[in-house]
Amino acid sequence: MKEPIIYLDANSTTPPDPAVWETVRTVAAECYANPGSTHQLGRKARKSLEESRATTARVLCAQSKEVIFTSGGTESTNLALMGLAAAVSPERRTIATTGGEHPATAECADRLVKQGWKKILIPLDANGLIPTDQLHQLPWEEIGLAAIIYANNETGVIQDVSQIRTLCKQHQIPWHLDIVQAVGRIPISFKDLGATAASFGVHKAHGPRGIGGLLLKDNVPFVPMVVGGFQEDSRRPGTEAIAMAAGMAAMLSEWEQQHDSISRKLKELRDRFENQLERQIAPLVINGRNAPRLPNTSNVAFPGLEAEAIMIGLDLAGICCSLGSACASGSAEPSPVLLAMGINPNLARSALRFSLHKHLQSADIDEAVRRIVEVVTRLRDS
Repeated sequence: MKEPIIYLDANSTTPPDPAVWETVRTVAAECYANPGSTHQLGRKARKSLEESRATTARVLCAQSKEVIFTSGGTESTNLALMGLAAAVSPERRTIATTGGEHPATAECADRLVKQGWKKILIPLDANGLIPTDQLHQLPWEEIGLAAIIYANNETGVIQDVSQIRTLCKQHQIPWHLDIVQAVGRIPISFKDLGATAASFGVHKAHGPRGIGGLLLKDNVPFVPMVVGGFQEDSRRPGTEAIAMAAGMAAMLSEWEQQHDSISRKLKELRDRFENQLERQIAPLVINGRNAPRLPNTSNVAFPGLEAEAIMIGLDLAGICCSLGSACASGSAEPSPVLLAMGINPNLARSALRFSLHKHLQSADIDEAVRRIVEVVTRLRDS
């Protein structure tokens, strides 16, 4: 009999909660009219959309007018970086970012370089954190835009962005924060983070995919990337996905009520997972372990082995995990964030990302460890 699948790839996506789908279904059936229409059904649709916006703003500690609905984190990041960049004066067309960004940010930066911008890489230390002393050595007077990932999608490492906030404010630099992996995992306050813009989605934490948002400070110079409508205050034209926005708001509202217990459970499961692996299958390296991390993310390197071979074996054993970002899974190169942390390329090639979700139990973790031990032991013996 085939063993049940154990899903440890939540940083890629998660199954939406049943209550979220029920909200989507109900709103899709009842609020089908265009929210731009002035008749009573259009007004009903508009009311639902604005209620979702208000809930999203409340949970993320933003103002309702700062919430722009999009299709997800990647669109939001593109919208933010290209929209902010278009308003930067020619003499400051330099973007500062790290070597550990999600492909949405990294490829936007590369596109700007092709358009004549310069790119400065902010260094990372061995723990995946930005060293404060080196941060202050950057030529901030030349920089026109900064882009930072708050919680890394591969290692789970959480940045302290307070110094970046101070420097960007001091030099009047707009800056973007990728909070995609953080939303639904740790509390987020857009107000306290102080970023000019922040991109997020919710399908990493049991919300629907195909919906996300960009938080954008009011009155910031910004050039929309798409034209053709008044929606989202003309910053992201197109008829809004009302039902999906309601599903996102439902997920965020549930997270708001349960975040302490969810975070505590995920951390306990992650620690159980890592401790058992260390006891049973050393040597291994847990990348970013000495830094603040998301409670659900474990990036584990198995020295001497190839991660791709391990992942194939685990897939056959019913364990779903990842080589790194699902948006870059076609690449056979070592993880850019691990290389940016100074990790040996051979060790980086042996690293897998295991990311947990709230529906897992201790028994699932124990069984996952048993299968991982079997696969890794067999590969080492061979």
